[in-house]
Amino acid sequence: MVINRDHENKPEASLSTSTSAGENPPVAAPTVEMLGLTRHFGATTAVNALSLAVPNGCIFGLLGPNGAGKTTTIKMLTTVLPPSAGTAKVAGFDIVRDAVDVRRNIGYVSQMISADGALTGYENLLLFARLYGIERRLRRGRVAEALRFMALEDAANTLVRNYSGGMIRRLEIAESMLHHPKVLFLDEPTVGLDPVARHAVWDHLRGLRNDFGTTILMTTHDMEEADELCETIAIMHLGQAVAIGSPSALKVQVGPDADLDDVFVYFAGGSIEHGGGYTETAQIRRTARRLG
Repeated sequence: MVINRDHENKPEASLSTSTSAGENPPVAAPTVEMLGLTRHFGATTAVNALSLAVPNGCIFGLLGPNGAGKTTTIKMLTTVLPPSAGTAKVAGFDIVRDAVDVRRNIGYVSQMISADGALTGYENLLLFARLYGIERRLRRGRVAEALRFMALEDAANTLVRNYSGGMIRRLEIAESMLHHPKVLFLDEPTVGLDPVARHAVWDHLRGLRNDFGTTILMTTHDMEEADELCETIAIMHLGQAVAIGSPSALKVQVGPDADLDDVFVYFAGGSIEHGGGYTETAQIRRTARRLG
């Protein structure tokens, strides 16, 4: 395959909405907006003046080699880490000034397992419903809704330590959607899962977007996942967004026969790294977190 090296037409690190000539509809504010978002760890700059906008109801992917700043970006947007400079808004709220409001409007599924293996799926969900402050009269209905939506009804009374990796991930997504968040953040949502489990998680994420209008921002190393699931991707390298656009548009830029692997290598110059039950999934995610 011949790769086009013309950088003149690299995508802009921003999103815009095109309209037909003569039309002038109101432009909705992005659900997630980053303006010069920066994070330093001592002398190391993990995220460097990142400016991105994620439209409402979009599945948006952050791609990049290990150390590119993807997980740090997610942690700032979810108020786990404060930014060193710049700002961001999530669901209309400033991540520093309005951190409590941000947390009320988001769900966050990290690389680390959040489900308790000593509890059943139902008990895990009920615990999270309490943590989210969902009214007592609504809890059982929300838990039943989440179990049904994530196809976990038959395993509701099974200890999570006996779940497969795919079931654990679906349970964690169910936990994160109990309070009907406007934005769902996912850090490597299918790491360590087999192909069948991965596709099941993808289907449920599409369902969240389609049925609830949830905006999803996710990191991934899986190029197939990014290509199949994300409407828009941003490729990060050394803490900056070096390319942004739809997977198909970026492939066209790189070359007529390019796939997303070629796009990744072209813009980031990095290698791509790509399951199991509770114990194996926990081990994989701990390793992934150390490398991310």
